Amino acid sequence: MRIEKHSILTFNKKDIFFYFNGIKFKAKEGDMIAYALYDNGIKALSESPKLNRPRGLYCGVGTCGSCKMNVNGVDNILTCITRLEENMKILKQTNKGQLNDT
Repeated sequence: MRIEKHSILTFNKKDIFFYFNGIKFKAKEGDMIAYALYDNGIKALSESPKLNRPRGLYCGVGTCGSCKMNVNGVDNILTCITRLEENMKILKQTNKGQLNDT
């Protein structure tokens, strides 16, 4: 659900496009990745490595790790706190991923 109209706030975000598991989706500039996916009807963001159970948005502030995904070839990106960019390539992560050098 997106707020479209507000008495004192303005919403002038432009549309951008991104790819999730190879499929093109539309979102608004500045959205967090997890929100853009949720807004497009995708609620399962990853799977538990051991039992392959779906994981979705849980804490929304980057502490739980339920929203970790592969973004532009990098594993374990917390999508609830990462802003979406034009033509970003996002993949559902079904394992623990690779350790990133950051």
